[in-house]
Amino acid sequence: MTGIPVALPAGEVVVSSTTDVPADPWAVLALAHGAGAGMDHPFLVGFAEVAAAEGVAVVRFQFPYVEAGRRMPGPAAHAVATWAAVADDVAERFPGLPFVASGKSYGGRMASVAAADGAIDPTALVYLGYPLHPPGKPEALRVAHLPGVRAPQLFVSGTRDPFVDPVADLEAAVASCVDAELEWVEGGGHSFEVVGNKRPPATIGAALVPTVAAWLRARIQRPAA
Repeated sequence: MTGIPVALPAGEVVVSSTTDVPADPWAVLALAHGAGAGMDHPFLVGFAEVAAAEGVAVVRFQFPYVEAGRRMPGPAAHAVATWAAVADDVAERFPGLPFVASGKSYGGRMASVAAADGAIDPTALVYLGYPLHPPGKPEALRVAHLPGVRAPQLFVSGTRDPFVDPVADLEAAVASCVDAELEWVEGGGHSFEVVGNKRPPATIGAALVPTVAAWLRARIQRPAA
């Protein structure tokens, strides 16, 4: 585990990070946690372990509010600053490798905000359960910035996710982007759980890797081994 310094308005903080590194990585993916969980959530661990087995280095990290022991996310600017710091750390440790910004729910949305703001310049972005709107509030869409993201984007979402109900709204948001694709997980909820198919979170996270890795290989133009 290592620390990444993040410059915030009130002063510098250090957030924790950990990395799964394959022997010969062809890309590096920074993986942010959701609003209610830290970087060691089993879903993220399961995803990272299998992604590393596919040749993708994965950097998991905390946002400052989790590092400080708080449950509620801080200002969006703090998350954007963290993404910028993580991008710098990745560039230093993995020079020349394609950089993918990714995250579960909130973490992925903050990556998209950072990219739209120009705080990070990833090769691609991958969202695992993009929170299009709060549950039950489809009018409160979080989409205005998405057309400002220039890098290719992959949205992976469950068809029964209350954060994207109605699903047509997510399809419209993806269509509004410069370069984006949508992969549905049939019957999946916000954490990709499927009714009648009980699986541990680590297994659920791991199961998403083949879809993500195949898309990245196509976009980064690195053939499967």
